[in-house]
Amino acid sequence: MSHSSHALIHAKAKIGANVTIEPFVTIEADTEIGDDSWIGAHACIKSGTRIGKECKVFQGAIVGGDPQDLKYSDEKTFLEISDKVTIREYCTINRGTRATGTTQIKKSALVMAYAHVAHDCLVDEYAILANNVQLAGHVYIGAHAIVGGMTAVQQFVKIGDHAFIGGGTLVRKDVPPYIRVAREPLSYVGVNKIGLKRRGFDSDTIKRIHEIYRILFVKHQNLSIGLRQLEKEIQDDPLKDEVLQFIANSEKGIIRGFRKMRSDEY
Repeated sequence: MSHSSHALIHAKAKIGANVTIEPFVTIEADTEIGDDSWIGAHACIKSGTRIGKECKVFQGAIVGGDPQDLKYSDEKTFLEISDKVTIREYCTINRGTRATGTTQIKKSALVMAYAHVAHDCLVDEYAILANNVQLAGHVYIGAHAIVGGMTAVQQFVKIGDHAFIGGGTLVRKDVPPYIRVAREPLSYVGVNKIGLKRRGFDSDTIKRIHEIYRILFVKHQNLSIGLRQLEKEIQDDPLKDEVLQFIANSEKGIIRGFRKMRSDEY
């Protein structure tokens, strides 16, 4: 372990091998930091935080703070950060509440500067939260999803795997997997084709995803009609099942289908 003499590290903190801790860092009791991680100057690692291996926590981030929930009453809860996660400057990430007990940031996720992740959220592996993203409590961000900068996500919203959320938006409804969404109110603008290609999806798979969402969000403005037509027109396969299951499990409702922009929106 390499740490500055100006860092404040509690004797009961568990620090792995080859961890670098820069000046003026505060690390409280009941914390764990995995091997080969780096903690930048003035960062604060609060009690109940578990950080995996090869993580980076940049300057001024406050990791594992108390939930901003009036129902929270000092119960023992946790923030679990998996391996190879990057948390950039001045992020705030809160622990869970008794509802789930844990806030989770999964493997290789990237949380950019000034973002806030509230209590009981789950940010899945390889997800990206761009600068100033604000997640309310109990939000789920799917694997490989990207949330554009200055976006706010309402509590209990779920964003599916490989989805792309345009910057500066307000997400009030659930966003199914594999799609791009933007505008106000938030609506479908297409399949996340570029992201899927980068992650190794072949052309046939991307075409099947396009067809699923063409029926759901373009051909039919009414989601219920679109779902019935999807069952009739698209043969069963894992992609179709995944989309249908996401929609069936939605508690907040699903974002709007495709809509044409008015001339004054250009």
